Amino acid sequence: MESRMTEEMEIDLLELILELLRKWWLIGLIAVGTAALSFSYAKFLIEPTYESTTAVYVISRQNQDSTTYTDMQLGTQLMKDVSVLVKSRTVLEHVIKSLDLDMKVKELQELIDVSSASDTRILYITATHTDPATAQQIANEVRNIAAKHTINVMEVEAINVAEEANYPLEKAAPSITKYTLLGGFIGAFLVCAVLIVRFLLDDTIKTPDDVEKYLGLSTIGSIPYDEEVMGKKTKKTKKVRRKK
Repeated sequence: MESRMTEEMEIDLLELILELLRKWWLIGLIAVGTAALSFSYAKFLIEPTYESTTAVYVISRQNQDSTTYTDMQLGTQLMKDVSVLVKSRTVLEHVIKSLDLDMKVKELQELIDVSSASDTRILYITATHTDPATAQQIANEVRNIAAKHTINVMEVEAINVAEEANYPLEKAAPSITKYTLLGGFIGAFLVCAVLIVRFLLDDTIKTPDDVEKYLGLSTIGSIPYDEEVMGKKTKKTKKVRRKK
């Protein structure tokens, strides 16, 4: 019994694969169509954004003459606190006022990303904007104001500029290639899902093998169906009925 069920499952799976292969043209057509739509959406409807990154070096000394290992550890521990201060309301309000930006603090927070390399005191401040020059200005201004604010709030000796903000020449988003591939994949997936559901819900008897498989009956014989002949007979029947 178990072997029979396994055999039927293998046959159904094979039929399903063959059904998908027979509809390869439909899957490919829909995939190309959705890929083209995704490409057009990313190319013409989404406004591109640019990223500019600046880096700072956080110095925290207990001994003014030299930097000790304890200073290095303390500086690393302070990186999380400095990251919070960089995106604080006080800093961003000064940035908005200084650059005369038409946005709120929360909106600017979403444009700023702060990260640090592991086991270092290098802090990276990245600004994202639709205008590359504005992105560069925001990154530099956030760095400058955050450095002053951090020195006043925390026991930090200095925050030195490790790297000026770059002028982005290439857009950071959207990725047209990623959108196009994702759109094609989603289209192909949806078509395959519809075909699989239709295949699983189709319980019509198509061949003598289906009769034996699903009804458990043996077929004595079969009558071939000719669409052309049956079509002519149907037309003649209709004409006879009209004459009556």
